[in-house]
Amino acid sequence: MAFGQDRLAPRPPGAFGGLVSAAQRNRVLRNTYWLLALSMVPTVIGAWVGVSTGFSFFAGSPFMGLIAFLAIAFGFFFAIEKFKNSAVGVALLLGFTFFMGLMLSRLVGHVLGFGNGAQLIMMAFGGTATIFAVMATVASVSKRDFSGMGRWLFIGFMVIFVAAIANIWLQMPALMLTISALAILIFSAFILVDLQRVVNGGETNYVTATLGIYLSVYNVFSNLLMLLGIFGGDRE
Repeated sequence: MAFGQDRLAPRPPGAFGGLVSAAQRNRVLRNTYWLLALSMVPTVIGAWVGVSTGFSFFAGSPFMGLIAFLAIAFGFFFAIEKFKNSAVGVALLLGFTFFMGLMLSRLVGHVLGFGNGAQLIMMAFGGTATIFAVMATVASVSKRDFSGMGRWLFIGFMVIFVAAIANIWLQMPALMLTISALAILIFSAFILVDLQRVVNGGETNYVTATLGIYLSVYNVFSNLLMLLGIFGGDRE
């Protein structure tokens, strides 16, 4: 399970809304939405390749798989941040989303093993899209400043991230369910905070904006799919 390791990457400051014109804010927001939509294509391809080949980082040693995942993910984060102002940054972002699709393939393959697996995936997709639409609407129309939530959300992420690592050895089903439920709430709120930062002009680079929002969407989807598989999977 991936829990948004991007929250450990350097985050741009979010208090510069007054320095950016409305036209620039709209352009960044529009480009962010387009790139976010485009990023779903390599994610789906990566998941398909992973399911077809039986790809898994965690088949041998889960701990070493985690280390390898974090090393590759942070490598992508560093490179994307370095080239965020060029087409190379876009290409790196799309490469990263392909990699994340590969990481998702184990969960997708497991859910597809259920009689209603395809339906569960569509339900998770629909639920994630609904959450995103709600958060995007609130971010666009609300006059309330949600940037203050960022620190508390980061703390919440760190708690569930440490708990998820501990559960590799503990193997406690109740803890896994709690982590997934909290992850959905926390990353849904991260979508709101990140989108409002773009709307208010606090984020002026659409590649950086897309990376943060993509990982929040990814984590909402993966954890929602996990819960649907546990509670709604048809084993017949």
